[in-house]
Amino acid sequence: MLYIRCSTLFTPGRQIADGAILIDGHKILALGTADSLRPPPGAQILDAHGLTAAPGFVDWQLNGGFGLDFTENPYSIWNAAEHLPEHGVTAFLPTIITAPFEVYSTAQLVLRQGAPTGWRGAQPLGLHFEGPFLNIEKKGAHNPLYLQAPSLEKTGDWSRKNGVLLTTLAPELPGAHELICVLRQKGIIVSAGHSMATFEQAQQGFAAGVTCATHLFNAMPAFDHRAPGLPAALLQNPGVMVGLIPDGIHVHPAMIALARKLKGERNITIVTDAMGALGMPPGEYGLGDYRVFVDQTSARLVNGTLAGSILRMDQAVRNLMSFTGCSLAQAVEAATENVARMLGMRGKGVLRPGADADLVLLDEQANVMATFVRGVQVFSKL
Repeated sequence: MLYIRCSTLFTPGRQIADGAILIDGHKILALGTADSLRPPPGAQILDAHGLTAAPGFVDWQLNGGFGLDFTENPYSIWNAAEHLPEHGVTAFLPTIITAPFEVYSTAQLVLRQGAPTGWRGAQPLGLHFEGPFLNIEKKGAHNPLYLQAPSLEKTGDWSRKNGVLLTTLAPELPGAHELICVLRQKGIIVSAGHSMATFEQAQQGFAAGVTCATHLFNAMPAFDHRAPGLPAALLQNPGVMVGLIPDGIHVHPAMIALARKLKGERNITIVTDAMGALGMPPGEYGLGDYRVFVDQTSARLVNGTLAGSILRMDQAVRNLMSFTGCSLAQAVEAATENVARMLGMRGKGVLRPGADADLVLLDEQANVMATFVRGVQVFSKL
């Protein structure tokens, strides 16, 4: 058993001062104040005085990192995942952008085969297929050669059981509603994105089964007071969650603050949308078929189009605090509990008895000091 004592403990709905967590194997056995929860005989003890214990971060849109691109080589998922705990990430959705269907099948095979022997890192929860059913008018950094109309036949092996947890599509495309219904029946979460949907088309997509949105404001129609479009429909609907990229480049900080105010703190999630240059120096990197030019702050195609980000998840948490004035606990919630609820995963994103022992220890500046994945310490600066 592992007993961790910390200065502050984030649990659902409340913070515990002078907290303690007892971990048995992969699960949280108990938690409370250090006075009420004592270490049992023989337990390993970690004194994290001065640190905050929070749930491990969950990134539901990650295209690659550390010089690796998941679309170019799905087998690189495990290698990149080894480094993610440095950023406080304990679970993620490897994201495959628009590509030939063979790439999607290979990614499914990679997850079915499981982690290499001796591997340790952030846990891939399932795949996020961002494409190929996107609107060409909002293709972003997706190769238009591979964009297609929604197809039941070509997605026959897509299911939650077969590794696909979430897909992003444009709900206004012909055949999208039928595909959304079928994917939802197979346990796949459907997110609206890379779309030109009108306000009315967005509402129809929600009725068909769309429950979230990929990078709100990006690759969507701009706000218009006479044609409010997809962004307004998302902000107005309390039953739909949204993802935001809080790097200060994809979305102006004022718009992030506005989105959080309109949606409420429980319906906002933050993602990195990071690509292969995450954790790497400036230079030229791959994203699918394209070459991406990366400086100190952004990743862009040769024509200037944003091509993912180089945002770390721990920095995303700090940025959300800076942009909106929210507390650390509220920012963490947008990277943990909200994401797990959106994905339908009760054992992730929270610190409570019975949940997976995924947690991060943060200092007063929200820097990652240690990360545990399913009870195993996989990163430490202590």
